[in-house]
Amino acid sequence: MHTIFDGIVLLFNPRKGWQLIASHNAGIVKLLGLHLIPSALIPAVCWYYGVTEVGWTIGEDMVKLTKATAAPMCIMFFLAMLAGVLFMGSLVNWMSESYTEGDDGNASFSDGVRLITYTATPFFVAGFMGLQPILWLDIILGVGVACYCIFLLYIGVCPIMRVTETQAFLYASAVFAIALVAFVGLLTVTILLWDFGMFPEYTY
Repeated sequence: MHTIFDGIVLLFNPRKGWQLIASHNAGIVKLLGLHLIPSALIPAVCWYYGVTEVGWTIGEDMVKLTKATAAPMCIMFFLAMLAGVLFMGSLVNWMSESYTEGDDGNASFSDGVRLITYTATPFFVAGFMGLQPILWLDIILGVGVACYCIFLLYIGVCPIMRVTETQAFLYASAVFAIALVAFVGLLTVTILLWDFGMFPEYTY
């Protein structure tokens, strides 16, 4: 269960958290089963409840999504989070040869997935905001969470991927750039899905 404990420590003491994560070196199966999948369920389930049962206010109107449209959207959201972490983890592992030398360059796929999974921990925990959708507050907190995730990425590359501090900065910058491109691609896919009929239906 140290995978969950490591994630909690990471939130409050990032440097110590990364050291624990690097020393435990959890395998890909344990990482998926005990951290990634349960963590990704938090925003998916909380937002499903929030948008269907609680709703949000636009002007004087209380707006909710119908359960029929919210369910597939939240399922797709959950799968997109899993796919995004695995995709970014594979890219992190692929790029390791460019930023490491000698035996230290023998990074594994699980190393890349570990880095991205734990970097995204604040995002997963912030999913609890979905229980009470308040759009302006969620946007403000979302920006703060994104900044904290970026901070975790920059200090986590060094211990997890076993590179020097100079290499870690360049490494993390490259990962961040790819993440931005992937985010734009995800938005594009979302728009295409809406065009194919997976658009939200509202109740008032």
